[in-house]
Amino acid sequence: MKYNMIASLKRQVSKITFGCWELGGGAWEKESDEANLKVIEEALKLGINSFDTAEGYGNGHSEEVVGLALEKRRQDVVIASKVSPSHLRASDVRQSIENSLKRLRTEYLDIYYVHWPNADIPVHETMVEFRRLREEGLIRAVAVSNFSRAQLEEAEEVTKVDFIQNEYSLLHRSLEDEVIPYCIEHDIAIMTYSSIAKGILSGVYHLGDTPRKLADDDFRKTRRLFLPHHLEKETELVHAVKEVAEAHNVMPSEIAISWLLHQTGVTSAIVGTQNAEHLKQNVRAVDIELTEAQIHRLDEVSRRTLTAIDG
Repeated sequence: MKYNMIASLKRQVSKITFGCWELGGGAWEKESDEANLKVIEEALKLGINSFDTAEGYGNGHSEEVVGLALEKRRQDVVIASKVSPSHLRASDVRQSIENSLKRLRTEYLDIYYVHWPNADIPVHETMVEFRRLREEGLIRAVAVSNFSRAQLEEAEEVTKVDFIQNEYSLLHRSLEDEVIPYCIEHDIAIMTYSSIAKGILSGVYHLGDTPRKLADDDFRKTRRLFLPHHLEKETELVHAVKEVAEAHNVMPSEIAISWLLHQTGVTSAIVGTQNAEHLKQNVRAVDIELTEAQIHRLDEVSRRTLTAIDG
């Protein structure tokens, strides 16, 4: 594993963060808690020290699993959780973190995120309460997720923002124009989610004799990137990722993650899985050195694909 030093936490964070959304069930088909506890243990063995969850993942069940798994390793890990957009009033934030701390079996959170902004609740009110939580030691770092540059600026009028977590991959690059430059300028660590575009960049929906099909009740079926005509337009990019993967003798998902880790400003790629073998593949991405030609090739095909989708 490789790590980045984070000044606000005064510690290093692994370049792969274990994403714990799937562990809560809900939208995802869930393995048993016992199986997922073993996957978290494997993550620790592989050097991952960063774990990302939220009160909204399985109505708190993800936090319960993470808390049980990491209780005895608390000093060795960085735990992040998130408050839901419906709980951004100051009093609700306070109740949410108390509930999260109880489920996570800890007295503090290393990173606490606003999961999504809420247009009906002022960012100022929420950030004032986040500032208090940091002053009280209940959180070590103030963080936001799915924020635009304008929303980031508004939050920083109240308190220093230490982390942002936004969607970022070869199939989602909207934060590059404004958010990333702002974060670099203001020393805000960037965590990426949907790092392999919810599975698309692994190639399972395009490659092989029988590409995988989504079940009718899969929440991704109506998502933008999974619409049939968009999946078709993504074919060139998936094949480009595959070609680079073959050159490195690795899996396509590893190349998708490695590409992220080559991007300026990215601190850690969040990747969720309930499969220990997939986890091992994800971790190998930190050691892949893409050539300038390969980065250029992926960038070029990615931009062409996104133009086709958005056009």
